[in-house]
Amino acid sequence: MEVEKKISSVAGFRLTTRFFYALLIVIGIFILGFAFPWMKVAGIFATLTLCTIVLFETLFLFAGKTAIIAHRNTGKVLSLGDENNITLEVTNTRKSKYFISLYDEIPYQFQLRDFEMQMAIKPRESQLLKYSLRPVTRGEYQFGFVNIIFSANLQLVSRRIQCAEPQTVKVVPSIIQMKKYELIALARISTMSGIKKLRRIGHSYEFEQIKNYSQGDDIRSINWKATARKDSLMVNQYQDERSQQVYMIIDKSRNMHMPFNGLSLLDYSINTSLVLSNIALLKHDKTGLITYSHRIGTTLPAEKSTNQLKKILHALYAEKPQNLEGNYDLLYRSVKNVIKSRSLIMLFLNFESSYAMERALPILQKINRQHLLVVMIFENTELKTYTHQKAEFVSDIYAQTIALKLSMEKKQIVSKLRKYGIQTILSRPEDLSINVVNKYLELKAKGLI
Repeated sequence: MEVEKKISSVAGFRLTTRFFYALLIVIGIFILGFAFPWMKVAGIFATLTLCTIVLFETLFLFAGKTAIIAHRNTGKVLSLGDENNITLEVTNTRKSKYFISLYDEIPYQFQLRDFEMQMAIKPRESQLLKYSLRPVTRGEYQFGFVNIIFSANLQLVSRRIQCAEPQTVKVVPSIIQMKKYELIALARISTMSGIKKLRRIGHSYEFEQIKNYSQGDDIRSINWKATARKDSLMVNQYQDERSQQVYMIIDKSRNMHMPFNGLSLLDYSINTSLVLSNIALLKHDKTGLITYSHRIGTTLPAEKSTNQLKKILHALYAEKPQNLEGNYDLLYRSVKNVIKSRSLIMLFLNFESSYAMERALPILQKINRQHLLVVMIFENTELKTYTHQKAEFVSDIYAQTIALKLSMEKKQIVSKLRKYGIQTILSRPEDLSINVVNKYLELKAKGLI
């Protein structure tokens, strides 16, 4: 063990750029000594001075316990597609000032090969350094050591040490988005950007209590029998219907592989499913999950238990994309077997052609007759951006015409689905969560669920 420590200490020894500049000056003095003999004496003195300073600075850096300590805080998990803050706490344990270059061994998935943070730390001081990472794939991410190179005032010699043990952190569906939109479910009128203020139409079916009339209450809710008994205006108070079933159904087939801003359409759907599941549970509804491609994947029956959100999170984390086409007949049989009563079904898929939509339309109509079906279709934002670019060549005009045709075909698909009574959302991938939450709240407000 002692031999290993000595080897480690020697391996941590570094001569800095300043040392080599000083060495060049000494060499220059000796070169001048050929023309001016007295300069040789100055060169010898400069060499001895440089060696002495290097020796003392080396002893200062390597003597005793390590002067610098660092800890990394990543949180228990990282959120998919969000900026996650990573904190590094660096502490100087001695009574001297140090200059530090810090290199964190970031997981290879981020492909950051030039990460460096520089700082000067005062005696007995602790500093917090922050940076953010945006993971775009689910799975386990391996952080390595925090490498620190520090030097004293003259900065001729530096020492390299490793702090913060390697750790593995899971990247799960976006918990940050889930917490962000959680506020929507707790307020009737949300002030968050992008959230629609919905007027509640009529009453829901669940009676809560009879209370005294107050200004602003709907006069249609007046309970005349209770008013006669109490000799004051009394009104019926209603609450949102509870224990309704909300199912998230996610297509994992190859149509969902397309990436936008680093995330695939499948991952956007997974993040949104977690957000909506959390809000539905806060609204006291039951939530369930079904995934499919050429075969049925995860099947979670709708529940409103305290453990249901954790089950959905774990199931979404483990989902893998498939390379085959989705089997809609198999999807219909699964819906029929799993969902026994009328439910709200949020179906995440992507049609790139009218032919694909026509093939799935009979199945979607069957599901819509038995349940309230909402289909989420993704807008190709890169295609839309390309159509607005300035054309320089004839080939550009041809390509933009094709792109415009494909964009119009997507709108026609949405129009046809709505024509057959199927609620449809055409959304940009980055706006999917907010659009789905708005739709859920709208359906709850109208009492359609």
